[in-house]
Amino acid sequence: MQDKPGYPKILILDEKFPCFKAIHKMGVEVGEEIVITNTKEVIPSMTAVPRGKVVTLREICIALAKKHGVPGCCTLTTGIFVMTVANAVEEVKAMGETSALSQVPWWRTLKMEGFLNSKYPGGQEAQKALLQAEGIQCISRGKKFQVANVDEYLYDELESLMEE
Repeated sequence: MQDKPGYPKILILDEKFPCFKAIHKMGVEVGEEIVITNTKEVIPSMTAVPRGKVVTLREICIALAKKHGVPGCCTLTTGIFVMTVANAVEEVKAMGETSALSQVPWWRTLKMEGFLNSKYPGGQEAQKALLQAEGIQCISRGKKFQVANVDEYLYDELESLMEE
């Protein structure tokens, strides 16, 4: 969870980047700037999502890119940071802590296109149960789960929060 010195870092998008396809799919072109953030930068976006709403990695990356004044954000590292936060939340809860970190509703943060994250605490089943408890319908896509009609549940105020 510690921030890495020298980050956030602005880089020029190259086709060799592991996250190239995802960033390019979001409209960022080779030669444009992207940001690689720190773990703590994803926490406010995860915390902001209210009960009954969700956010995907795509929206978090768009908001972080806007915050840093660049066209894109590395989806790979941001995804790792989201997973790290989710697991850290459950670790501090297990230790009985009631810090701000323990209150982050990690289950409301989805992978691209509304898919649930198998690397979250308890896997997709735990995330699905928590989402369904908030009235969010999940559907099976083979071995994966996805929020049904994800656009209806998207929290649309994330970008404005990142500007504050």
